[in-house]
Amino acid sequence: MMEFLYFPEDKTEYIPAFLTLAICILLAYIVFRLVKKYSRKQEEKMKAFEQQVLKQLDEKDHDESRR
Repeated sequence: MMEFLYFPEDKTEYIPAFLTLAICILLAYIVFRLVKKYSRKQEEKMKAFEQQVLKQLDEKDHDESRR
């Protein structure tokens, strides 16, 4: 019967596991940076939209105060 955890005597069998782990970590980092970049762009768009709405509200209030 084979043991539940297998630790090979030949340590070169760890190389594919480390390569796979390195690739997964690299891909996770790349995806993290892409999401962060996209989020920053969305935040800038939202700030511009907020400024536009506030400007329109100020103009509306200013026009109503003239009446």
